[in-house]
Amino acid sequence: MEKPLYPSSVMRITQGYNEGTHRDSFAIDDAGADTSISKIKAPFTGIIKKIYQQDANEVWLESTDKVLYPDGTIDYMTILFAHANDVSNLFVGKKINKNEEFYSEGTKGLSSGNHCHFECAQGKFTGSGWHQNASGYWSINNGKKPEDCLWINDSIKILDNHNYNFKKIEPEILEEPVKDEPLQPPTPSTDEQSSSSPVPSTNEQSPASPIPPTTESTPAAPTQNNKQSSTPDTDLKLIFQCPKTALYGIYLKANEQLYLKK
Repeated sequence: MEKPLYPSSVMRITQGYNEGTHRDSFAIDDAGADTSISKIKAPFTGIIKKIYQQDANEVWLESTDKVLYPDGTIDYMTILFAHANDVSNLFVGKKINKNEEFYSEGTKGLSSGNHCHFECAQGKFTGSGWHQNASGYWSINNGKKPEDCLWINDSIKILDNHNYNFKKIEPEILEEPVKDEPLQPPTPSTDEQSSSSPVPSTNEQSPASPIPPTTESTPAAPTQNNKQSSTPDTDLKLIFQCPKTALYGIYLKANEQLYLKK
């Protein structure tokens, strides 16, 4: 939801509401940084609802959606701008984006110097857009105090706020994302170190050993009473002789034993 922003980059209010020609209205005049002509920005994204060129080139801008007022109100908003010398680039129905420079200070109409006259109203554009007030001046329908409608931020330079208390939009503070520390492997306890030792127990066969873990596949140790075991080199039967150094495979049946001779 948009927060309507003060339409001038430099706030220098030269006439406040309910003063002089602003009697019985909430209109203010802003003359910007100096006496030259400054651009005016759209305080919100809006649609031009009316242009009145027979007086001071008045333009009514209505928000396309509801906006957030500094006083907490959530509603549409309409703003009337006056005194631009040229509005030939504008037309009813034209969409203006927030912060887009679309209007200018000027002296068109009843004006003694370059400035922008504007008035804020709560809600959508109604009727003819304005009415003649009790003092005989024309002012926007459903007018509301500008400090209750418009926000300021650090981009706006304030030279004279006319003692109006405009609420400031504070910059958002983004928290620094927490960086994930690289996971460290846990230090095993004494018992864990013992259980995870790569040395096989007496009942386990090392996975790197080519000899099957069963006792049946282990040839009996030679003894004096075992003539077959006493001369293993003469009794072993040659099954296959490698023609060259390579990787070979062999199919064995259950309980068959295989011996390799170098």
